Amino acid sequence: MSSVPASHSHVPPPVVDPDPYGRRGTGWLVFAGIILGLAGFMRLIDAIWAFSYKGALPENLEDGVLGSNLKTYAWVWLIVGILLIVASALVIMQSQFGRWIGIIAAIVGALSAMVWMPYYPIWSLAYIVLGVLVLYALLRYATPLPDD
Repeated sequence: MSSVPASHSHVPPPVVDPDPYGRRGTGWLVFAGIILGLAGFMRLIDAIWAFSYKGALPENLEDGVLGSNLKTYAWVWLIVGILLIVASALVIMQSQFGRWIGIIAAIVGALSAMVWMPYYPIWSLAYIVLGVLVLYALLRYATPLPDD
């Protein structure tokens, strides 16, 4: 028998898998899917507003990135909104193809927010920050982690 107490033995403790069910990053992916869907819905509302707007053009619109025609903005927002909603659904379904569409959609969504930067800087920055967080989620957690 050994005179060394069991608490001082050199046997390493068992390795416990912190993520036994493979759910690491699931919260980030759900966040990404929800944000993509919300941003898409908001872009659709922007498009509907721009298509139906009958009043005087907003001040300084002639200096806008896409010109002075509000219908041009409406079409861009409609396309971006649809892209964001499709990406949202695909990310929620955990599609690898959806991951890449989500990455592209997050980039397009953030870039399209820059159009309104001179008019609504806080909202534009909020869109951009959310786009960066979605990119983080999709780039970091959408693929299986390598075994170490």
